[in-house]
Amino acid sequence: MNIAVVGSGLIGQAWAIVFARGGHEVRLWDGDPKAVTSALTLIAGQVADLKAAGLIDHPQALLERICGAQTLEEVLDGAEYVQENLPERVEMKKEIFGRMDKIAAPGCVLASSTSSIPASAFTEDLPGRARCLIAHPVNPPYLVPVVEICGAPWTDAAIVQKTWDVMESVGQKPVKIHRELQGFILNRLQGALLREAFKLVEQGYVDAEGLDVTVREGLGLRWSFMGPFETIDLNAPDGLADYARRFGGMYQSIAEEQTSTEPWSEALIEKLEASRRKILPKEQLLARRLWRDRRLMGLAAHKLAAEKNTK
Repeated sequence: MNIAVVGSGLIGQAWAIVFARGGHEVRLWDGDPKAVTSALTLIAGQVADLKAAGLIDHPQALLERICGAQTLEEVLDGAEYVQENLPERVEMKKEIFGRMDKIAAPGCVLASSTSSIPASAFTEDLPGRARCLIAHPVNPPYLVPVVEICGAPWTDAAIVQKTWDVMESVGQKPVKIHRELQGFILNRLQGALLREAFKLVEQGYVDAEGLDVTVREGLGLRWSFMGPFETIDLNAPDGLADYARRFGGMYQSIAEEQTSTEPWSEALIEKLEASRRKILPKEQLLARRLWRDRRLMGLAAHKLAAEKNTK
C-alpha cells in the first residue's frame, strides 16, 4: 500500500517508521522542504536504534521504503491512506484537509493524528468528508502501539474498518472510539490522573518526585501489561464485582473530594518546573527523551518475547 505522511515532525517521523516497518511504501511531505531532509536523517538514527534493540532485522530495506516528496500533490499521488500530523489548530486542519480532499484519489483515507480535536470540527464542509477520521497515536507511535480510531458522525463505516485494517497490518493496536469526544480516551484518562497529581502536590501531600515514584514503581508496573479493569479483576478473590463491592465505597468517598475543575495555577506550575529542573536540567531533556525511547524499545522487545512464549 502507498502511504502518505503529511507533516514531518516527531509524530510524522514515527509514523513513517511504523508504516515502512509494516512493509508499506511511504512518502513524507512537509510545508518546509528542509524539514523533510532533516526528518529523513532523524528517521535513519531511530531505525538504527531499533536494529540495536533487536526490534527489526532489515533496517536498510525499511529506510528504502521511505522517501520525501516536494509537494502535496506529489505525496498524495497514488496514496491509498494519508496520515496528517500538523499542529493542533482547527483552522490549519481545515486548510490542509480541504486541499487533500481536492487532490487525493476518491478511495484514499484521510486520517489525522490530532490528540484532541474531533474530526467533525474540520471536515464538515468537505465533499469527501465520509473518508475523514481521527487515528490518534501515542508518542512515539513506533514504540507505543495503541491508536485511537474515531470517526465523525458522517464517516463511512468502511473507512473506519480500512483504517483499523491498516493499523493492524503494521502491528499497531487500534481502539475504536464509538462517538466523538474531546481528547478521545487516552488523554482523558491521562488528564484525570494529571489533575489529581497536580492537586496532591499543591495541597502538600507529596512532592513531585514522590508522585512520580508512586506511578513509576507502583501503578505503572502493572499498567505496562494490563489495563485498569483487568488490574482490579485480579485484585479481589472473586474478581471485578468483588473488588467493586469491597472498595467502591472508598472510591466514592475519594471522588467527592475530586470535584474541582480549576486550572493548574501558575504558582504550582512554577513549583513543579523548579522541582523537575533540579532533577533534570533543561539542557538534558533531549538526552533523557532518547533514553526514554531506548527503555521503551527494551520493554517492547520484552513484551514481544513474552507474547511468543505464550503461543
